[in-house]
Amino acid sequence: MSDELLATVGDNCIDRYLHLNKSAVGGNAVNVAVHLSQLNWNCAYFGAVGDDSDGHRTRDVLRANRVDLGPLTTLPGITSFTNLDIDETGDRIITQEDFGVCADYYPSDEDIARLAAKRHIHIGWFQHSSRLRARLAGAAVTVSQDVAVNPDDGGLDIAFGSVGPSMTAARDKIDALLRAGNKIAVVTCGPLGSVASDGGDLLTTGIKPVDVVDTTGAGDTFIAGFLDAWLRAAPLQHCLDAGRDNAAKTCTHLGGFAQAYESLGSA
Repeated sequence: MSDELLATVGDNCIDRYLHLNKSAVGGNAVNVAVHLSQLNWNCAYFGAVGDDSDGHRTRDVLRANRVDLGPLTTLPGITSFTNLDIDETGDRIITQEDFGVCADYYPSDEDIARLAAKRHIHIGWFQHSSRLRARLAGAAVTVSQDVAVNPDDGGLDIAFGSVGPSMTAARDKIDALLRAGNKIAVVTCGPLGSVASDGGDLLTTGIKPVDVVDTTGAGDTFIAGFLDAWLRAAPLQHCLDAGRDNAAKTCTHLGGFAQAYESLGSA
């Protein structure tokens, strides 16, 4: 495992698959942290869980995946959850979402100092992302963020966005992200693949065909694969391809990463 320390900040949740009577630990920041750890990076997760059974479960699952839990905080209240189901066309839908104690989480001054000393930080869904980035201004750490779920303030080292299956919309989003002052813009567009640019040529990659079981967390896994290649100084095209390949693996199982699933009765 690399000694260089990475971090993710933000959401965790219990994904409840109502149609399957199963649940899994997930969330953007958690999924990215797990996959970076699986890619042999030393990654810490900064977030909060509730003082409930789901909070204990989240800790156990992350610990089993070698994520550094030193910054993980337990707060009074419930751990975040998302209820997922399928509609009449077979598409996945969110029927209920409660951010629980994640909504109130903000790193302590000590944790912000720890974040400033990391090599790279990825921000998932995080209500106070703008405030945190302002506190980190001037630090040597590089920062990426999922701007599909956070305000886009610009100025990121990497901005990850998403649009529907339209290359025109993807190009427009790339242009908007670069105009906002982000150094690299990366946009996924569902079955059409993904695009990226650092202000030069627009690079594209398709999807890797697999037998899809579930797409939950595939975008988060794409982010981890892209970051792994980028942190190893790979060319931008290779970073896109690495994200694609990593996301494809996640589509072959339930949830954002393979784990021991629980029935909803025991979750």
